[in-house]
Amino acid sequence: MPTPPTPALVPELLVTNLDRSLAFWRDLCGFEVAYDRPEERFAYLTLGSAHLMLEEIGDGRHWMTGPLDAPFGRGINFQISVPDAESLSQSMQDAGVEFFLPLETTWYRIADEEAGVQQFLVTDPDGYLVRFQTSLGRRPVDQGDGCGLG
Repeated sequence: MPTPPTPALVPELLVTNLDRSLAFWRDLCGFEVAYDRPEERFAYLTLGSAHLMLEEIGDGRHWMTGPLDAPFGRGINFQISVPDAESLSQSMQDAGVEFFLPLETTWYRIADEEAGVQQFLVTDPDGYLVRFQTSLGRRPVDQGDGCGLG
């Protein structure tokens, strides 16, 4: 079987505690560790075609443009497509994860169609905002209400 191509964009998140981050990303969110370098407190994770890297802040080489103040990642959210956002949301709720936005179904206009998603948002242990979503497909824009929202 051929190796899938490496994604063109792979975020590397600096974290305060790699073990705590792995408990979230791997154990709760379902990512797998593709490889790691424990001596560098680094892990490369995958979930389907979503890839990300985690690196614990420490003495290693880090590319930081300024001070890291909690919550990390302000101004960005990472959208991750999953097969079943509803089940993942329930698992996180059962684990006591606090939701930034609880599970919702919404439709976004794209030209003359709407794309439906079931989605929810949580923050990881360092405050990175993560949006898990499952596609519901597309439908024509409803011209009857004038706003194009379902």
